[in-house]
Amino acid sequence: MPTEDHPEVPKKNSPQALSPAKRSRLEKLKEAALQKVAGLKPDYEYAAELLSQCVLGDPGNHEFLKAYIENLHKKYNNNRSGAMLAHFKERAARNALKKALTEETWDEIIKQGVQVLKVNPWDLPTLTAMAAASKKLGHFENEMYYLKSALMGNPKDPTVNRLTAIALSERGQLDQAMVYWRRVEEALPDDEEPRRAIAHLQTLKMHQAGFGIEETKKSQKLPADEDQPEQELTIEKKLLQAIAENPKLLPPYFELAQHFIREEQYDKAEQILGQAYEKSNGDPDVREKWEDAQLRHFRQQVIKTEDPVKKNKLQQEYYQKELDFFKKRCERFPSNLIFRYDLGCRYMLTKQYNEAIRELQLSKTEPHRKGVSLLALGKCFQQIEQDRLALSHYEQAVEEIPDRDAGNKKEALRLAGKLALLVLGDLDTAEKHLGALAALDFTYKDVAALLDKLAQLRKNQISGDEKPKDEEEDEDELNE
Repeated sequence: MPTEDHPEVPKKNSPQALSPAKRSRLEKLKEAALQKVAGLKPDYEYAAELLSQCVLGDPGNHEFLKAYIENLHKKYNNNRSGAMLAHFKERAARNALKKALTEETWDEIIKQGVQVLKVNPWDLPTLTAMAAASKKLGHFENEMYYLKSALMGNPKDPTVNRLTAIALSERGQLDQAMVYWRRVEEALPDDEEPRRAIAHLQTLKMHQAGFGIEETKKSQKLPADEDQPEQELTIEKKLLQAIAENPKLLPPYFELAQHFIREEQYDKAEQILGQAYEKSNGDPDVREKWEDAQLRHFRQQVIKTEDPVKKNKLQQEYYQKELDFFKKRCERFPSNLIFRYDLGCRYMLTKQYNEAIRELQLSKTEPHRKGVSLLALGKCFQQIEQDRLALSHYEQAVEEIPDRDAGNKKEALRLAGKLALLVLGDLDTAEKHLGALAALDFTYKDVAALLDKLAQLRKNQISGDEKPKDEEEDEDELNE
C-alpha cells in the first residue's frame, strides 16, 4: 500500500496536497473530539487521540494544534506537569525526537513531539523542539503557540524566554520582545546577550517611531486619518502591513504564504514567496520554500483539471518539475540521505529506474530510511526484470521496516510472496511470506486470492497436473 513515506510505482498517482476530502475528514475528527469533551463526562483521552490525528494530518493548521493542546491542559487539570512520572513515559518517542532534532528532520520532530505531549503538554524540551521545527516548516503561528505553551509551565526559564524574544522581534513586536529579554536578563545576570538585544531593540523602536509609521502609510497610500483599528484587520492585511513597513523582514512573508496555503490559495502563496526570495538576495532556504509553493500550486492545477488527456500531461510535467527541484536540493545537500531517498522516489515516478536505484542505494544507509529504501529498490529491480534481486530486497525490507510502519511491512511481504509465487515459482518462499502477511492482516489487498492460488499450485504439484492456463495472466498482474 502506498504511504506518505513511500510512494508506489503506479500508472496513476494522486498528488500529495491536502485535498478538500482530507481537510473535511480532519475537520470532522476535530468536531467529534470537541463533542467528546462537551458533555457531563468528558473523554479527554479519546479526544486527544482524535485531535492528534488532526495535528499529524495537517501540522501547519493552528486551530488543530490549539484544540489539541487545550484538550490536554484540561485532561491534566492545568497542573503544569502532565501525567504522574511523565518524564519516564514515552521514552521511545523522546529518543526519536532527539535524533530527529540532531538530523533536522522537521516533520519527524512534530510527529514524535505530538506523542510526547500526550503525557505532558508542558514538556519544555519537546515544545521548544516543535517550535524550531514549525519555524523551519514555515508554520510561524504554530511556532509562537508552542513557545507560549512552554512558557505556561516554565515562565522563568531563560531558554524559552530567549526563543520567544527572538520570535517576537522577528515579527516586529519589539516591546513584547524586550519583556522576554528582560526575563532572560533576570535569570542570567552575567550574560551580555540580553542587554545587547534590549539595546538593539530600543534603537529599532526609535527608528520606527520616526520613520516606520509614515512610510507604511505612504506605501499603502492611506491618509493618516483613515487608519483602521488593528483588531478589525484580517490576517492578510496585518501581514501585508508588516511587509510594507519592513520589506526586508522575511517572517511576515512566510506567515502570509502559510496563511494562503491553509486557504488553498496556492497561486498567492507562490507569488508572496517569490517576493520574499527577491528580498532575501537569493537565500537558498527561501528558494526552497518558494519551490515548495510552486509545487503545491502545480498539484492544485492537476487536481482541478478534468480532461483526462490534459490531466495526464500536467501530471507528467509535475513529476518532472518535482524531480528537478529534488535534484537541486541534493546538489545543495549532497550528504543528506533523506533528500537522496526523496529523489530516488521521484525517479521512480518518472520510470527512470536505474537512476532511482543509484539514489536509493545511497539512502538505505540512513537508519530511518533503510527499510523503505530497500522496499523501493525491490520495486525498481522488479521493473527492470531483476527478479532475484527484487526478492532479496523485499525480504531485507521485511526485516528492516519497523512493526509500527505496518503499511510498508505488509506491502513488502505481499510483493515478496507474489513475486515468489507467480514469477519465480518458489512455493516455499511464497508460503512463508504470504502466510506471515495473512497472520498480520488476512484482508490486505489480494492476499486471500494469492493464498488460494498457492493452495491450487500445491495441489497441482502433488497430482502432477499441468500448469494452470491462467497463470500467465497472473504474472501480467504482478506489477499492478
